[in-house]
Amino acid sequence: MKNVFYKALFGLGIIISLASCKKNDSPLTKVTPADLDSIASNYYEQYLKLHPLEATAQGDYRYNDQLPISIDNDFISGEISFFNSVQEQLKKVDYKNLSDEDKTVYDVLDYTLKDKIENYAYHPEYIPFTQFDGLPLQFPLLGSGSGFQPFKTEKDYQDWLSRAEKFPKWMDAAIENFREGMKNNYVLPQKLVVKMIPQMTAEEIVSPDFEKNIFYGPVKNFPKSFSEAQKEKLTEDYKNLILQKIIPAYIKMGNFLAKEYLPKARKSDGINALPKGNEIYAFYVKSQTTTSKNPEEINKIGLEQVAMLRAEMEKVKQQVGFTGTLEEFITFVKADPKAMPYKTNKEVINAFNGILAKINPKLKTMFGVTPKTKFEIRQTEKFREATASAEYFPGTSDGKKPGIFYIPLPDPSKFNVTSGMESLFLHEAIPGHHYQVSLQQENTSLPKFMRFGWFGAYGEGWAHYCETLGPEFGLYTDPYQKMGYLSDQMLRAVRLVVDTGLHTGTMNREEAIKYFLSNISYDEAAATAEVERYMALPGQALGYKIGALRIRELRDKYQKELGAKFSLAKFHDEILNQGCLPLDVLDRKMENWAKRQ
Repeated sequence: MKNVFYKALFGLGIIISLASCKKNDSPLTKVTPADLDSIASNYYEQYLKLHPLEATAQGDYRYNDQLPISIDNDFISGEISFFNSVQEQLKKVDYKNLSDEDKTVYDVLDYTLKDKIENYAYHPEYIPFTQFDGLPLQFPLLGSGSGFQPFKTEKDYQDWLSRAEKFPKWMDAAIENFREGMKNNYVLPQKLVVKMIPQMTAEEIVSPDFEKNIFYGPVKNFPKSFSEAQKEKLTEDYKNLILQKIIPAYIKMGNFLAKEYLPKARKSDGINALPKGNEIYAFYVKSQTTTSKNPEEINKIGLEQVAMLRAEMEKVKQQVGFTGTLEEFITFVKADPKAMPYKTNKEVINAFNGILAKINPKLKTMFGVTPKTKFEIRQTEKFREATASAEYFPGTSDGKKPGIFYIPLPDPSKFNVTSGMESLFLHEAIPGHHYQVSLQQENTSLPKFMRFGWFGAYGEGWAHYCETLGPEFGLYTDPYQKMGYLSDQMLRAVRLVVDTGLHTGTMNREEAIKYFLSNISYDEAAATAEVERYMALPGQALGYKIGALRIRELRDKYQKELGAKFSLAKFHDEILNQGCLPLDVLDRKMENWAKRQ
């Protein structure tokens, strides 16, 4: 699932924000559960003021005109002070006397604050964005009119003008931060920087021809209710914004990256090459997996998983009567006509609906609680189909918008089921992201920071665990669908080996690509993009497999311990009933649940 919440803070309101969240309680005051609710509620209210883009993404439009300089030093120190002030309030809570549910709320908030504070010790601001992630890449989608920034009223249009007006300041701060990183030998690999330069000068971003410029989208799609005078005024304002603010900011960044940053970028691939690189990577591993596992342990798990999955793939190879090596079989299934049975878009969509119909009766035995949010399967829109991957877009908590599983079909006759059709549905759709995200958003008893929170190791771990439920749902009986499932599992196992290999220096980019291609049926361009993603976001790719394995371990443990008292539906309901949690917090929660059984 694509994470739509972007890191952003706004600067001018910080003094008011921080002042308003300080309490006058004496250090000895014990805080009741009701006060824990207000600490959590106040924390999130202030947090959204500091992160207005996240507020917009959640449909809270109060700060739609704000764009904070989130990477500025003064801002960062202000945010750390805010996190520390909330921690001081938490220390007054009488933890022992909280209910199990409130203990989980406390644990999640405590974990979140510590993680955010520790993150800043490793200077993430020195690398304000990469070729894979960051504001300059997200900004065009926001300003295009097809992202989560609304363009329905005149105020919406004015809000974007105000927000985008601040963008050049953000870009200038990013250049200063990159320079600070250069002084401290904390820079990106050259192999990534060469990908960033053309992104900054892409035609759809810097073209003065408005018909080609992505930021002109809202002008091309004015609401019908707008008068001619409104349209005329806004058209003029948007043209000025694009020509005078946005295009120059991108061109300036492109020039800086090409002339000043690229020559100083590093030739190494892993973060271990930076000063204190091993320490930085150990933090990212801990933060992204929300466990205490170290890189060596994770690498070992990855190698074991890859070996196990290769053995399973060998069985499928024999089942279909293929006589070559496993590597040859992995390549063969990419082009085997038997793996591409569809002719039309409708046939593919019908096949996904068929998976839903097949698993539907079993869902009732595996889950006691199901989402109220409606669910739809849709083909990805033509304008973004060429570059999109299959994905889940959450519905809204009020039930007005359904959760949507999007599937891109540029050519249905090339849709290959060994890309993991059945497992893809279990992961992205039902019961994966749709159940988890919808139940979390619908749960109004959760504090908002948890209702709309996200931990990848849990969220992606849950979805990846759902793939393993295929045999219980009666899926994976076709060898090609089974191969697709094993490929999906293998992708996440390979990530454990490659991410830890790259960032501990035991594997370089070229070796990582070769290892990737020997286990997964990607072409070289796709494998390269994956490996470079891991280079740009150390540790981010580890959460999927670590989270899935943890949920499976908990299930096996309590099935064994509880015997006849174990109910799979109750186990799944308990896993899901408080939303995304750090995995170590999930352990404590499930232990308490088992005692109650």
